[in-house]
Amino acid sequence: MPLWTCEQCGAQFPETAEPPAACPVCEDERQYVNWNGQTWIAREKLAQRYKLVWRDDLGIPGISMQPGFAIGQRALLVPEADGCVMWDCVPLATGEGIDYVRSLGGLKAIAVSHPHYYGAVADWSEAFGGVPVYLHGDDRAFVTRPHSAIVPWTGDSHRISDDILLVRTGGHFAGGTILHWRAGAQGKGALLTGDVAMVAMDRRSLSFMYSYPNYIPLNATAVHRIARAVEPLAFDRIYGAWWGRNIEANAKAAFEMSVRRYIAAISG
Repeated sequence: MPLWTCEQCGAQFPETAEPPAACPVCEDERQYVNWNGQTWIAREKLAQRYKLVWRDDLGIPGISMQPGFAIGQRALLVPEADGCVMWDCVPLATGEGIDYVRSLGGLKAIAVSHPHYYGAVADWSEAFGGVPVYLHGDDRAFVTRPHSAIVPWTGDSHRISDDILLVRTGGHFAGGTILHWRAGAQGKGALLTGDVAMVAMDRRSLSFMYSYPNYIPLNATAVHRIARAVEPLAFDRIYGAWWGRNIEANAKAAFEMSVRRYIAAISG
């Protein structure tokens, strides 16, 4: 039986003879159903029509799909001595992509910022022996393909290693998560934010939204909570959700300025 992927958001669903009736990720007000109606693609056809590409993104290897598919995010591979941590995920795993990750030392874990980027986490985990997939438990209702590798962590932080800490900020989703990489940016520290905190096109600032495609801003309480979660962390660089959408240096000052600017803008 086919394993189905939503063509609008990239969420993967279990094997069934017929595609699911609906995608709960797209039906949520933070996303949207395609204007022409819900559509699906079987995993085998997805692999025939698309490929994975990889390159360095400001010192971290990354993977994305080509041509662009669904939301279009890239996954980052944070290197450690005992394997990489995949941050966020793409909706496809191919033999060539898996071989590329093996060439970097393989995967020891997967962590995802929020449900829009869950993608093919189960396939990637299985390719590396069932490595844990860390998703915040507050967002478990959006897991569309349950799997034994999924670890629904709880609370405000979860440490993967000495240098890698997951921090729940909330905001975009209740379980919205960022990754703090202490060894990043030549030891000055880096944040990987997905679009829980969105790197703006000027690459000198960030913004915050409840829904990006539907233009629903976050309220001040939620943004202050994100700021409190980030405040204790030391970092000089921020990696966003798409190729090149990064703040290379002085990122903590940029983050703090962005919070002030955002609060002022929505406060009138």
